Amino acid sequence: MTDLTQCPCTGMNLDKLVQPTILLLLAEQDLHGYALVQKMTNSPMFKGDKPDPTGVYRFLKTMEDRSHVISEWDLTESGPPRKIYKITASGVACLDRWVASLQEYLESIQTLLASAAGVLGESGQAAPSQVGPVTERR
Repeated sequence: MTDLTQCPCTGMNLDKLVQPTILLLLAEQDLHGYALVQKMTNSPMFKGDKPDPTGVYRFLKTMEDRSHVISEWDLTESGPPRKIYKITASGVACLDRWVASLQEYLESIQTLLASAAGVLGESGQAAPSQVGPVTERR
């Protein structure tokens, strides 16, 4: 049997969902980068796997450039200064668009799952008669 642990079918490479996750967390509360990464780690999208902090900061910078988030330095806590990120009205509108897009994806995925269940049945594997011949493309 083929090892599928690194296959996209595992769903572990959903980088595009980092942005709506960040926007949602910032809509709930203002956060500094480290706290944001921690909350993302514990979110259902990441299932305890820590996102790449460099990638998260890259997303934050892009969202700041697009005026979806703003940041300011917090100098009140002991220790080094931290950048606190806040969602803007534009960010809320972007999150709203994400929700609509994800709802459409969800409906498409539910249709795909229903079709797959019809082919795979309860066993989770397609019956040989339901799978067409494999042809090699050149």
